[in-house]
Amino acid sequence: MNEQVARDVVLVRAIETVDRKHEILSDDDRMYASRSARELAEWQASASKSAVTPDHFLQQRSEQILKRLAERTPALRAFLRRGAGGKWLSAGLPLLALLVGAGVDRISDPHRVDLLSAPLLAIIGWNLLVYLLMLAWLIARLFMPAAKAGLGLIYPFYPFSRLAAGRAALPRKLPATLTAALVEFLADWTRLCGKLTQLRLSRTLHLAAALFALGAVLSLVARGFFSQYVAGWESTFLDAAQVHAVLSVLFAPVAWLIQLPGFSVADIEALRFTQAVTEAPSAAGGKRWVLLYAATLLLVVVPRLVLGTVAHWRARRIAANFPLDLEQPYFRQLRGKMGGPPAVLRVLPYSFTLDEARDRGLASVAAMLLGEQARVMLRPSSSYGDEPVDALGGAALIDPAISLTAVLFNLAATPENENHGAFLAHLLHAAPRNVAVLIDESSLAERLATQAGGRSRVDERIALWQAFCAHHRATAMIVNLLEPQARPLEQGAA
Repeated sequence: MNEQVARDVVLVRAIETVDRKHEILSDDDRMYASRSARELAEWQASASKSAVTPDHFLQQRSEQILKRLAERTPALRAFLRRGAGGKWLSAGLPLLALLVGAGVDRISDPHRVDLLSAPLLAIIGWNLLVYLLMLAWLIARLFMPAAKAGLGLIYPFYPFSRLAAGRAALPRKLPATLTAALVEFLADWTRLCGKLTQLRLSRTLHLAAALFALGAVLSLVARGFFSQYVAGWESTFLDAAQVHAVLSVLFAPVAWLIQLPGFSVADIEALRFTQAVTEAPSAAGGKRWVLLYAATLLLVVVPRLVLGTVAHWRARRIAANFPLDLEQPYFRQLRGKMGGPPAVLRVLPYSFTLDEARDRGLASVAAMLLGEQARVMLRPSSSYGDEPVDALGGAALIDPAISLTAVLFNLAATPENENHGAFLAHLLHAAPRNVAVLIDESSLAERLATQAGGRSRVDERIALWQAFCAHHRATAMIVNLLEPQARPLEQGAA
């Protein structure tokens, strides 16, 4: 699905999950949207002679729900019409940079070509500094794992991440539940669009930097058609030899590319303004230095244009095929509304024997994760300390008949890398996209219910398990098999 479809789907998810009491969307609204979406998706698939996909179904369903909500709530209609934020920045900042660049070298005498022009040297120096910082950041990402996890795509930090969700100001006169849902959506969409926002900002900043330098070049060259430049330099602290050394390094790449003749220390000394002020201006000399500066500026910003083009291409790819994780419980529930056989939740208890009451609770958990028609396949409990391969008893972790495999831990146990961690790591390695982690709090909560500070001890153990699972790149879903509704898992789809 593309970016706009994904945005609508995420918005509908926020509305449905926040609206747990069905104040905004009734059961009939949700069932009608699912039924209509299934029919439309089937018609669309038959027209293209392909199978129905979750993308088609989710697109049609989100359109149905948002259309109905917009008819009921005019204020929401205005919010839906807003596009993604930042478009004004993408067009306005490069244009502004071009105009500013065109006037930057007019700070000094417009009839002189200052060989030590501060604005032109600053443009060159700033771009070279940016390239060095980008190279350092690339090296850090290659050799430092912590940098890979950060936001640095080309620039380590961006202060504009909220632009991805559009205007942060919410419409007035909305129901409280709908307002809460929009707040949830803005936060969620900002997080999901982080990489795309970085790429777009990178493209804008690179283009702005290139146009800034291009504006300076155009201004410098254009004024040469109507004015006669006098080339020279002046400095309180630098002598001719030092200026010659600086300019030789600065203009060496361009002088080599366009085969311009070199210049000596005597040539530089002769161009000192204090000595040349009484002499007639040299148009040829001015032309030479204008060409050197213009060519150097263009050469310096060519990598900016390349980087901007690459960022633009990557952003278009992401926008055309937005990476929305459809393995989350909410989307798994909706798959059951697409038709076909009921989903199957395979549960692998680890050192945890379930009684009859908790076994029944698994059915409710499966409904939360995979929809009301979901079935549970409960495997025998794995013994503490067993090798993962032996504990699974030859079960195939990748099985088309299994919708989701869930490893079930007991919150009362203390997580250990050598045992729980090894079992979890084996599952995630074998089927990284089809494994969930369920942690049952019922036994620990029941045991500590009558003790002072019992709830806080349960919360501490939950935090321990969550950190443990995060270390293994998994998300811990806390459930209560005795009271499943006490720990809802992204319910809302109907």
